[in-house]
Amino acid sequence: MIHPKKVGHVVLKGRDLKKLEQFYTEVLGFEVVTRLDRPRGIRGVFFSLGTQHHDLAVLEVPSDAEPVKAQQVGLHHVALQVGGFEELKECYRTLKAHNIPMSTVDHFITKSIYFADPEGNGIELYCDEGTDGLERIRRGDAAAFGPLNLEA
Repeated sequence: MIHPKKVGHVVLKGRDLKKLEQFYTEVLGFEVVTRLDRPRGIRGVFFSLGTQHHDLAVLEVPSDAEPVKAQQVGLHHVALQVGGFEELKECYRTLKAHNIPMSTVDHFITKSIYFADPEGNGIELYCDEGTDGLERIRRGDAAAFGPLNLEA
């Protein structure tokens, strides 16, 4: 049996690399660490959160590629952890200032904001609630969802 240590990075697909680069750097604070522009048309942008070679990459697909659809097989969302509840509230204010539609959920093991990047890829920003989330989810204590007000 294979036992990975962690999820190392995520690679998304997008039609407009410029727009995605702007979103991931200006809204979410990623750093561009490299760009690909290979002879056979392989283009992409690699982003880091500052501690590893890359945490996220976006590879270009043709401009006429099908957009992300809610009811299709594939990636649902990428979750990005923030430092705590106060930081999550600041994220909420930043997304709101950029007019990004979002929803919020209290999962009781995490508090979360859900939204999409310019290509429709789902993103979650979250902070952990307590230190025993793994034990609580194993017991089934985290099956409920509740409202989350980040306006205060």
